[in-house]
Amino acid sequence: MKKNNIWINVGLWVGLYLVWITLFRDRVFTVTRTLTVQFCYLLFVAANYYAQLRFAIPRLLNRKKYLAFALFLPAGIAVTALLRTPLAIWLQVRYFHPGFPPPDAAEVFRDSFLNISIWVIFLVAIRLVLEKIWFRQYVDNMEKERIRNELDFLKAQFNPHFLFNSINSIYGHIDRKNGKARTMLLSFSEMLRYQLYECDVDKIVIEKEIQYIRNYVALQQERKEDNLEVVVDIPDDVRGFTIAPLLLITFVENAFKYVSGYEDRENKVVVSLHREDDDRVIFRTYNTCDDGMVRVPMEQGGIGIANARRRLDLQYPGRHQLELTDGGGSYEVCLRLNVKPHVVESRYSR
Repeated sequence: MKKNNIWINVGLWVGLYLVWITLFRDRVFTVTRTLTVQFCYLLFVAANYYAQLRFAIPRLLNRKKYLAFALFLPAGIAVTALLRTPLAIWLQVRYFHPGFPPPDAAEVFRDSFLNISIWVIFLVAIRLVLEKIWFRQYVDNMEKERIRNELDFLKAQFNPHFLFNSINSIYGHIDRKNGKARTMLLSFSEMLRYQLYECDVDKIVIEKEIQYIRNYVALQQERKEDNLEVVVDIPDDVRGFTIAPLLLITFVENAFKYVSGYEDRENKVVVSLHREDDDRVIFRTYNTCDDGMVRVPMEQGGIGIANARRRLDLQYPGRHQLELTDGGGSYEVCLRLNVKPHVVESRYSR
């Protein structure tokens, strides 16, 4: 892309140079003189143009430093006109009119200043108009994308409401003697409500995230075989701070997804969350796994792990440490996270 931009810029300046010597050539001049004079002008015009484009516009005009921008423009042109003056006099005396008295320096400076000013202002104005058009197109595209996402979101709202109503209907038809099924359905409904209505924020109180994890673990325990041992070790002192929603659940899901299914050996999942100090917590998941079953997807990370890594990099830059340990017959995740204490202690109770 950079090479393409360079060649595009070179092509535009060459085109401008050809137009310049064609339209503004004095027929009295020789071709050599015309090419030389116009080429010198082109160099000083280009120097001013890029000074405006790379410095004055982004650092002065776009930052609303209008007075500085208004002073920088004529100052830059004056410097280049001043540099061109001795060069033009030297070319005139040495090559174009040898033996004649040199032209007046003030007149050369004046003509150089006017010519450079006209072209620089003209080119900068075109650039600003083009950037305005490009920016307007970008904003329009972003607005269309926002509207499309909002419509998709509104369309999707029908499904959750329908699902909640369906859950309530199913709950009402479950025999009261089947308390386990009714409890599972209520846990699922609470998890769904949490995902849909409480996780659209950057941070959420840890108590709600813990409750979500407990509900998920309870459902998974019912789905798995009876010989699966599940340990949830989360003391009551883990409270009073916020965390990115649905961050930890990714590792819990993987623990249950890849847990072993041995009939003659231990199958175990451990989920723990402890405070190391006021600003630091340590989260662990451990699961036994079948030989050769977990290594390939886990080493590659998987979509869930990759997303979790990305979220940690974005939301906890320099404030987390993630370790994944493949023990052959087991897999362990250890996440150390720096968290800021919550100002108002949550009243949420399990």
